[in-house]
Amino acid sequence: MLLWLADWLSQFYSGFNVFQYLTFRGILGALTALIISFLLGPMFIRKLSQNQIREVIRDDGPQRHLQKEGTPTMGGALILAAILVSTLLWADLSNHYVWVVLLVTMAFGAVGWIDDYRKVIEKNPKGLVARWKYLWQSVAGLAAAVFLFSQAGTPAETALIVPFFKEVAIPLGWFYIVLAYFVIVGSSNAVNLTDGLDGLAIMPSVLVGGALGIFAYVAGHIKFAEYLHVPYIPGSGELIVICSSLVGAGLGFLWFNAYPAQVFMGDVGALALGAILGVIAVIVRQEIVLFIMGGIFVLETVSVMLQVASFKLTGKRIFRMAPIHHHFELKGWAEPKVIVRFWIITVILVLLGLSTLKLR
Repeated sequence: MLLWLADWLSQFYSGFNVFQYLTFRGILGALTALIISFLLGPMFIRKLSQNQIREVIRDDGPQRHLQKEGTPTMGGALILAAILVSTLLWADLSNHYVWVVLLVTMAFGAVGWIDDYRKVIEKNPKGLVARWKYLWQSVAGLAAAVFLFSQAGTPAETALIVPFFKEVAIPLGWFYIVLAYFVIVGSSNAVNLTDGLDGLAIMPSVLVGGALGIFAYVAGHIKFAEYLHVPYIPGSGELIVICSSLVGAGLGFLWFNAYPAQVFMGDVGALALGAILGVIAVIVRQEIVLFIMGGIFVLETVSVMLQVASFKLTGKRIFRMAPIHHHFELKGWAEPKVIVRFWIITVILVLLGLSTLKLR
């Protein structure tokens, strides 16, 4: 909205043309989301506590987690509000990619909100039944995949880009829809599985989101895209505003979510954040790079799959507990140590992902 205002004002004063620069609006987006999180965070947490919207800790997990009983939850709504407001203020709202990401974010956030509501307010430990949760995730993910496929204007927009190789782009055709669907829904659930310790999921989401913002900027700039041999996706550069807003909102939330957490994000935040990362990676054609940079999310998901498969097939467990962050806790690692080490791994993986821009 403010971009339109600045564009109109530029006819009276040329200095307003600075708002046309994506990098400038990206910085403003991050700062706006950060300020919103800082200013509203204390009040939001207080309201959650007053309304008894508090975490219920399962007794089959690490015993040290029982002391977290009663911590306010559903704080992810604050993250989504900061991202939404910041994006609406600073992004070009005529860009269809912006609306795709926002609508997917709100759809997955709504699914998470219903799940949290049933667990916390209605005291239903199962929350939203798994099949219904997956159904509505699938509807949102499939709708986004079909729309993006229908809007593709060049073959590069539907090809699978293989990192570290300059000219390897695999045409996907209709299989693009299948891949996009699995990336969006899979990323959403992977972040949700990771959200089990204070700050464990939010910092990797911030790091990966920031890196995807760089990919979006490059993909949307025809000269940079040509020089770095990445597909040119017209209009995708505008996604840097959303990525920056995610970074600002995430860091602001981390202020309150860092160990020991004053608030948890809940499914409303985790499902939505994962969906944001997934749909942006699909738009900028970096699904494999997302797999690399989000290695912690992948590890958490695979640990659950292996644990379930092993127990059903052999009756034995591979890990002491899944997702794998609980395994390390039960091995005696202090919670902050697990969290920080997973953050360090994510930094390394994000740097590896960014290196694919040049190593081709």
